[in-house]
Amino acid sequence: LLSYPNVIFTRRQLMDEIWGMEHDVDERTVDVHIRRLRERYEHCDAFEIVTVRGLGYKAVRKDNQ
Repeated sequence: LLSYPNVIFTRRQLMDEIWGMEHDVDERTVDVHIRRLRERYEHCDAFEIVTVRGLGYKAVRKDNQ
């Protein structure tokens, strides 16, 4: 996600990239991992992971004002 800021990745794309196409992983597994990443980086001023409803997730850079 961070290598491609503002690019939306579907759950399926993330699953295929992380676990591979041959694995049968539930899509909600991605949601759990995204939640854990958000918790880990909640105080990070550089970026946040945003849900794009009905599509997937993207990383966006925060404006440090």
